[in-house]
Amino acid sequence: MNRLVQPEMLDALAEDDPDAVQSRHDLLKVNWIMGNHRWMLRQLRLEHRPGESICELGAGDGALGRKILAAGICRESELHAVDLAPQPDDWPQKAVWHRGDLFATPLPDCEILVANLFLHHFTPEQLELLGSRLPTATRLILAAEPARYRIHQYSGRLFCALTGLNHVTRYDMQICIRAGFRGDELPRSLLLPAPWLWQARDTLSGANRSVIRR
Repeated sequence: MNRLVQPEMLDALAEDDPDAVQSRHDLLKVNWIMGNHRWMLRQLRLEHRPGESICELGAGDGALGRKILAAGICRESELHAVDLAPQPDDWPQKAVWHRGDLFATPLPDCEILVANLFLHHFTPEQLELLGSRLPTATRLILAAEPARYRIHQYSGRLFCALTGLNHVTRYDMQICIRAGFRGDELPRSLLLPAPWLWQARDTLSGANRSVIRR
């Protein structure tokens, strides 16, 4: 199955659209099944050094960022987020929310970048551009994306039916999987020069996970 990047329904809906609100709630269930947040927190506990800043690309509703703080991994002032969406009402007071296009403005100068179900939105050309715009301070990238296999398309449909996820989530899930990655496709797409190294794997729960180090 070749990689195919297409628009997702959620991205076209207003922030307060009831279907959008429900779909964002559905994504918490999807993340729980995939284990993405748990994996991110485990990796950050292992990798984060005192005083380092963490930035989430495509932070959405800020759920992962709040979990990072609740786990005591970093201080509020060391947490950054980048998203087109406005800052959530419950975003921590001292954490920094950067609203805007990550290709239009410089990324926060953070040591660690994390991305959860976000980088599959971008074409190979956009991923290459992102790789060329990484902050000089960044030494670690953690990414959890959809794994692009037909079996996950079938299991995703079954999961949606059993859990009653709404039509936006059902549609976008299939789009996400088709735009996902296999093996180390993601770090290779960033075209990172030496001394960047990476480890990548696909999971049975439908995730493609990359640990990319400088």
